[in-house]
Amino acid sequence: MTTGSRHAFRVTHARVLAIAGPMTLANVTTPLLGVVGTAAIGQLGQAHLLGAVAVSSVVFDCIFWLFGFLRMGTVALTAQALGAGDATERRAVLARALILSALIGSAIVVLQWPLGQLAYRLMGASPAVTEAAQAYFFVRVWSAPFTLANYVVLGWLVGQARTGFALALQILINSANIAATAILVLWLDLGVVGAALAALIAEATGLAIGLALAAWFQRGAPPLAAAVVLDRAKLTRMLAVNRDIMIRTAALIAAFLFFTAQSARAGDVVLAANAVLNNLVLVAAYFLDGFATAAEQLCGRAVGARDAHAFRSAVRLSIGWGSAVALVVAASYLLAGEHLIGLMTASADVRIAAEHYLVFAVLAPIAGVGAYAFDGIFVGATWTRDMRNLMLASLALYLVTWQLASGFGNAGLWAALLTFLLARGALQGLRYPALLRATFPAEAEAPLNAPARASAGSPGAAESPERAAPPAP
Repeated sequence: MTTGSRHAFRVTHARVLAIAGPMTLANVTTPLLGVVGTAAIGQLGQAHLLGAVAVSSVVFDCIFWLFGFLRMGTVALTAQALGAGDATERRAVLARALILSALIGSAIVVLQWPLGQLAYRLMGASPAVTEAAQAYFFVRVWSAPFTLANYVVLGWLVGQARTGFALALQILINSANIAATAILVLWLDLGVVGAALAALIAEATGLAIGLALAAWFQRGAPPLAAAVVLDRAKLTRMLAVNRDIMIRTAALIAAFLFFTAQSARAGDVVLAANAVLNNLVLVAAYFLDGFATAAEQLCGRAVGARDAHAFRSAVRLSIGWGSAVALVVAASYLLAGEHLIGLMTASADVRIAAEHYLVFAVLAPIAGVGAYAFDGIFVGATWTRDMRNLMLASLALYLVTWQLASGFGNAGLWAALLTFLLARGALQGLRYPALLRATFPAEAEAPLNAPARASAGSPGAAESPERAAPPAP
């Protein structure tokens, strides 16, 4: 393997925005799928079909979200290879991640029957909804290999800061899904099966174009040797990073499922009100996640280049921009939150309840900005073992807070969620200095906001704090 020279690079406001902007737009386009799908199925005039698509969307969101490490891990490892000037390793990262996505996607397809039975039994929907939902599930499940491979391709593009192409690919997938849904559901009258087929067609189309795009970027490069792709140390490192991100994501899913379950126990009005407010929290997350993605790419590239100054700049700017956006979003909710609630529900009871707890949705982006920013920083630097452990600690603190505040009802539940968001950012922030010293030993005791000199560091400095490649499982 030939490795190019490492060299410093500048992290500027423009560079951060060039990554965060397209990724925020890509995030914002995704909810349009749910709107179009709901509208198309809604035209059929059968409530159980609408419920089936809604329930199935939750099932697939949980399944695919669990494997989001295929995108995040690929961003980090690709960016580190970019920073190291190692073009061969950039290509090998893509190949390894595609192999892993194919294995996981195939396993989901093979296990579709027990997965489908278990998921809808846990959902507890009516027999009519369950029957239609399973019809949807057993078609859309075949999209799993394509969906997961698309995570890899998108992560690979973002890892090289080709976010314009990543945005275009995401828009293409979403547009194909919308068009196919309209044709198959409204024109060909295929119902929920048509909606599932639309997702399958869109993901397959996106992958075909994404792989063609990846091949175009690698044109003229010699074929990758199997020994390079299957390098044991690199494979072990990739699996360790992805394992840690997966456990972290499972804990995050558990936190929000617990929130939903407790909301349901509080009654239909509280459940609906919290769902409305969660939509506001989700929109804020789309914006903050764009800057987290910028941190993943820029911090990963800085670690690969062994450029401490660039790393510090990426940390400062991603946190700074994320904080500014969080304040803007919070102020918008404070000023227009009641109007937004009115647009999302026609029920007077739900609207009154949502307005009563609106302050928590206002505070959520401010409480969560550190969690999002440091998640991006930790992923980019492949400090994933620490991120995993701190997420589990935050989840425990969340549950303890709920136990202590449960006497306050829904307000206590929201307080526990805000504590969870704050704890994630705070714990990672406290751990950050030690990890920075381990990764860039020459930086020693420099404060977070101090200018750092560019340093090549020692040969092991570019790795995770365990300093070994691969990190210990």
